[in-house]
Amino acid sequence: MSDSDGKKTLGLRGSSRPGNVKQSFSHGRTKNVVVETKRKRVVVPKPGAAKSGSGAAPAASGSRRPAGISDAEMERRLKALQAAKAREVEEAAQREAEEKARAEERERRRAEAEAKEREQREAEERARQKAEEEERKRAEEAEAAKMAAAAPEPAEKAERPAANKPAPAATPRKAEREREQRPSRGKGRDDNRRSGKLTLGQATGGEGNRQRSMAAMKRKQERARQKAMGGSVEREKVVRDVQLPETIVVSELANRMAERVADVVKSLMQMGMMVTQNQSIDADTAELIIEEFGHKVTRVSDADVEDVIKEVEDKEEDLKPRPPVITIMGHVDHGKTSLLDAIRDARVVAGEAGGITQHIGAYQVTTESGTVLSFLDTPGHAAFTSMRSRGAQVTDIVVLVVAADDAVMPQTVEAINHAKAAGVPMIVAINKIDKPAANPMKVRTDLLQHEVVVEAMSGEVQDVEVSAVTGQGLDDLLEAIALQAEILELKANPNRAAQGAVIEAQLDVGRGPVATVLIQNGTLRQGDIFVVGEQYGKVRALINDKGERVQEAGPSVPVEVLGLNGTPEAGDVLNVTETEAQAREIAEYRAQAAKDKRAAAGAATTLEQLMAKAKEDENVSELPILVKADVQGSAEAIVQAMEKIGNEEVRVRVLHSGVGAITETDVGLAEASGAPIMGFNVRANASARNTANQKGVEIRYYSVIYDLVDDVKAAASGLLSAEIRENFIGYAQIKEVFKVTGVGKVAGCLVTEGIARRSAGVRLLRDNVVIHEGTLKTLKRFKDEVSEVQSGQECGMAFENYDDIRPNDVIEIFEREEVTRTLD
Repeated sequence: MSDSDGKKTLGLRGSSRPGNVKQSFSHGRTKNVVVETKRKRVVVPKPGAAKSGSGAAPAASGSRRPAGISDAEMERRLKALQAAKAREVEEAAQREAEEKARAEERERRRAEAEAKEREQREAEERARQKAEEEERKRAEEAEAAKMAAAAPEPAEKAERPAANKPAPAATPRKAEREREQRPSRGKGRDDNRRSGKLTLGQATGGEGNRQRSMAAMKRKQERARQKAMGGSVEREKVVRDVQLPETIVVSELANRMAERVADVVKSLMQMGMMVTQNQSIDADTAELIIEEFGHKVTRVSDADVEDVIKEVEDKEEDLKPRPPVITIMGHVDHGKTSLLDAIRDARVVAGEAGGITQHIGAYQVTTESGTVLSFLDTPGHAAFTSMRSRGAQVTDIVVLVVAADDAVMPQTVEAINHAKAAGVPMIVAINKIDKPAANPMKVRTDLLQHEVVVEAMSGEVQDVEVSAVTGQGLDDLLEAIALQAEILELKANPNRAAQGAVIEAQLDVGRGPVATVLIQNGTLRQGDIFVVGEQYGKVRALINDKGERVQEAGPSVPVEVLGLNGTPEAGDVLNVTETEAQAREIAEYRAQAAKDKRAAAGAATTLEQLMAKAKEDENVSELPILVKADVQGSAEAIVQAMEKIGNEEVRVRVLHSGVGAITETDVGLAEASGAPIMGFNVRANASARNTANQKGVEIRYYSVIYDLVDDVKAAASGLLSAEIRENFIGYAQIKEVFKVTGVGKVAGCLVTEGIARRSAGVRLLRDNVVIHEGTLKTLKRFKDEVSEVQSGQECGMAFENYDDIRPNDVIEIFEREEVTRTLD
């Protein structure tokens, strides 16, 4: 039986002929399979289908229809094919038309460019011929003039050679012109070759969209004229005056010279300086560069920015009378503020902590006669020396208040010195005349010691006896002030830029930095731009001494100024500028100058000085503190008081002083340096208080400067090392020296004075010279160890670690005690 019996034959697609195929299985098993080829089925269309589509019949007869496609489908496909062919024909025709149009446009542009170039060449040729003709005529005229001057008699003969002389020179000039024209033609051909290219300007709509400036057109015309004249002529160099500061950036230097930055950098590199355009160079190097480029140098200083603040001398007709500025000075608690209070009929002193003035108050008072007086009330405490000195600098008259029951005191003398240094007249107000212990004559005689001679003592200084409590003598005081002001003939020009002095400055939570300014000249108006010290700003509001908002403030008027960018220093001068840029430039220069000055003061110039300073500070204990106050003057006064606390062993170091509330930044600085924060009339905000509690930073609040100074002094005293005092308690004389086994040398002594103690220190004296200082190892009376031996008794003594003792030596017995020291 064959292998194919009973088996179904398998069909293999794609086989060419029938045959056997061997199949392989796993484990080496195989199997033969019979394969036969099947033919493809051909579908013959029905006879009725050919008649249904007359248009599709010829196409169907010419091509074989795919299997399984109906006549309708076949017809749709043929229609789509015909439409695609028609579309291709249309697109080909459109592309051909566009290509033809582009070729015509290119040809037209090329023709226009060639015509333009040809016209330009012809114009240049005409201009050159014209220039040569004029040159030739000038040469002929010059030659004729020369010949006429050389031989005046045969003038007719001289004219003919002069006219014929340039003819031989025409040939080389013509050849030279042809030689010059050759490269220009070649250049024209290059331009023609590129004229068919589409430029960016043409693509974006031609040159009409972007207009040339007048300067560019003039430069183009100038170049064309120079080209027509026969070559490029160098333009005349413009010599500039270059302002040169101490240092200048390379790019700024090139800008001021109107030179290219690359040329300036190249010149610097040739000098051996490898710099970029953003680097700064010194004035000497910049001066060399400026001279090399042919410009003139004008050396200016950075301080020249302040030249905008002009000191103009006012004309006599512009000056108008102004109120006098009166400063009230005197010792603490002599009644200065109470006296001003009585004059103003206001309760000022009640608002001051402890009844003492700790700010400079500025007030205006109108007397019964209509005279306006501007008063400055300065503090009398010793810590406010600088504030009093500022008060004397801006004042016209000083009223020196002296208590009749206290006479002249230290701060009274200071006030006298300030008034003399300022060169202002003085009026002595003898206050508290209503007290039983008042002695006005003692005040007058005490003032004689300081060269202040009052009228009662046949002098020139006015003196008035007053009482701030009862009001006695106040009218006489105002009359004396008015008389003195009349003698001074005080005048100022109100119609000019304002100038004034900052009496006080503070940082207000709601209003920002606020400065109390006394206007000295001109009128300050709302909206003025000003610079004051290292700060600048624009006047946002002006508030007078009564708290009212005003639009302007004239000479001798104290006002609060709002609108500063920072808190100025008390004593700074306010000047009005024209622009904010000027004010900012001046403020930045002053801030940089102050920074450089501080850096120079704090920097050691040599390593030796640095080492010496470190060695000095090695044994000095420092108490660091932070100071925050309500106004600038108080902060400054506290810092000055802190600097005076200390000696060669201990000193107070103010890490930071400022105006305003205590903030988290202050607490962070205090924590890092281990310093307490001293708040004077200010408080810490909530976040600062929480941070201080978490980090253990101590914050102390004060409203009277005495208390702050005393507390800091007590804290600094705690850093002082205790003083060691020696108390001599006895003397003993060595009579005999014994050697004891296990102990060494023992001195047999007689206590001649005081008492000998086992715990005390001892010194061995030989011929009144100290040989040894130490402690006792043993003190015996007979054979017993005792703690002390009285005078007139004998004892045995042995020194700790010392055996060189001899008869007749003297032993000095003393005790040490520590004494706590305090700062004066």
